[in-house]
Amino acid sequence: MRSELFESILNAVVHHDHYFARKIDVVGRQNLSHHQKLTSAFRMLANGYSADSTDEYCRLAESTTIENLKHFYKVIEAIYGATYLHKPNREDLKRLISKADKSGFPDMIRNLNCMNWEWKNYPTAWADQFKGYHNKPTIVLEVVASYYT
Repeated sequence: MRSELFESILNAVVHHDHYFARKIDVVGRQNLSHHQKLTSAFRMLANGYSADSTDEYCRLAESTTIENLKHFYKVIEAIYGATYLHKPNREDLKRLISKADKSGFPDMIRNLNCMNWEWKNYPTAWADQFKGYHNKPTIVLEVVASYYT
C-alpha cells in the first residue's frame, strides 16, 4: 500500500474514533500508537494473519488485536460505507461494463470474485492440468477490482 493512502486512512480513522488516538495509560506511559493499531488490522484483513500472530510485528496482544479490528471495521464502514460499500447503480454498472470490455474482461459484472479466462498461450506440457471451462485451458481469476478514473 502506498504510504499516502495509508496516512490518509490513518488520519480519517483517528479523527473519526478516539479509540485510535494515542493516549496516556494509568501508569503514565503512552498507549499503543495508531500506526500499530492500523497496521495490525491491515495485516489481518489483507494477509489473513491470525490475531495472535500480530504480536510479533505490532506488539498487540490477541485480545487487543480483536478489539482493535472490531473498532476498525466499524469506523471504516462509517467513514467509507456510503461511498464504496453500496450496490452499484445503473451509471456505475454502465461505467464498469464499459471499462471491463475495454480491458478484455466482458463478464466482469456477472461474477466479480471469480471467472474463467481462456489461456491462449499456455505451455503445451500444462494443457491437461488447466483444462476446465468448455474443455479448454483456462486460468481462474479470483479477484477482479474496479477503480475510478
